[in-house]
Amino acid sequence: MWISRQVLREFIAARTRPQTFADPSTPDVVIKRVMYLEERFQVADDTAAVTGQLIKLMEGFKIGGKQVHDANIVASMLAYDIPCLLTHNIKDFQRFGEAIRIERID
Repeated sequence: MWISRQVLREFIAARTRPQTFADPSTPDVVIKRVMYLEERFQVADDTAAVTGQLIKLMEGFKIGGKQVHDANIVASMLAYDIPCLLTHNIKDFQRFGEAIRIERID
């Protein structure tokens, strides 16, 4: 299974800011969790190929603002030939259904 650098950054951002449902984690805890994820998943790095795929997606889909983050995940998938996205957030990725397969994590 794969994880992208974008997902790691979003994880770090989410776990270090106060939430209505949880207090932020300490940097030590977040660092350990990121290292855990990096040890267990293949990591799709942001590369020129990912940027190229992002540009192609922008040409083919209406993308702007915060949607660029989701599009970058899809661009990483395309650059690394990863066919399927497992997510709780199907709604934000449905627009890319012709480019990737989307599976909901229950």
